[in-house]
Amino acid sequence: MCSPPTRRGIEAVSAAVLAMSRHLEVREVLQTIVASARELLDAEYAALGVPDDHGGFAQFVVDGISDEQWKAIGPLPRQHGILAAMLHEATSRRLTDVREFESFEGWPSAHPEMTDFIGMPVLDGDEILGAIFLANKAGEAGKAVKAAGFTEEDEALLRILAAHAAIALTNARLYERSRELTLAGERARIAHELHDAVSQKLFSLRLTAQAAAALVDRDPARAKHELKQVAMLAAEAADELRTVVIEMRPAALDEDGLVATLRTQAEVLGRVHATRIAFTASRMRALPAAQEEAVLRVAQEALHNALRHAGATAVEVRLEGRGRGAALRVSDDGRGFEPSAVRRAGRHLGLVSMRDRAGGVGGRLSVESAPGKGTVIEMEVPGG
Repeated sequence: MCSPPTRRGIEAVSAAVLAMSRHLEVREVLQTIVASARELLDAEYAALGVPDDHGGFAQFVVDGISDEQWKAIGPLPRQHGILAAMLHEATSRRLTDVREFESFEGWPSAHPEMTDFIGMPVLDGDEILGAIFLANKAGEAGKAVKAAGFTEEDEALLRILAAHAAIALTNARLYERSRELTLAGERARIAHELHDAVSQKLFSLRLTAQAAAALVDRDPARAKHELKQVAMLAAEAADELRTVVIEMRPAALDEDGLVATLRTQAEVLGRVHATRIAFTASRMRALPAAQEEAVLRVAQEALHNALRHAGATAVEVRLEGRGRGAALRVSDDGRGFEPSAVRRAGRHLGLVSMRDRAGGVGGRLSVESAPGKGTVIEMEVPGG
């Protein structure tokens, strides 16, 4: 029977639960759970494994180990030793020295040395969602003698944290599934809009092109006129496409927020175009709807230019909070263009539209480019 947690311990668990509730994506939730557990129990190392159906782990996140150490350790662990016992029996484990466990099989050479150990399964009813592992109780800061190991109170606190972790992880999975369904529905809606908006223009374009082909030999002057009509209809069709794809505000922005929407679109575009698209966001806070929409539209236009016109092989999208506002930076390694031709390029690349969007919400936009040097588009908008 574990000792009941103290009031201080309950307050620490409460803070950890609040930290978990701030995230909706599975990976972020897992990382928050691990960091919270390590801080809560004052451990040197912490990990959380989500098992797969093949004796390994679908996901495994750690805290207390640097990226360099983690790479040196090698492949993800398998379900063996104490990890297998916990996952198969769905029970907690608290050991003075994990190396003395009956089925301990050793560690890779780069793995840190661990002694005292505590582990707790993360359960949703009878389903094992994962397990939290902690090692090397640090003890109070400044103590000359190492702590005696994890206590009964530690186990009670970890059990409470694991119960809330199960809820947070389940919610995150449901959220990601909902987002996938929303994205699928959005794609279907876009396809329908594209068909209605563009099909008539394309039909006219086809007829005019056929007429021009028939007139080339017997009436070149009229054929030239028809070809001008082809060019005009093609431009109108392109404008219709841009209106539907660029101007349509996706439901994901209202439901998921700017950061999640941009991240999803970057991931999807990266898969579709086989282009490396890196997305990062830091210190972001919610912006007024008009500012969020403007940032999203400029980012979409900049990505469109990089992928369709610039021939970029790598694109970086960075979103950063600045005070109550935000700054967007989209850079690519594409062919670039000559700034002195900005008037012509502005029409071609939608730069005028991007500047109008930035100015419409009290922001500003700058463009840096040179032939063969890529393009950098930066936008800054104020908050509410």
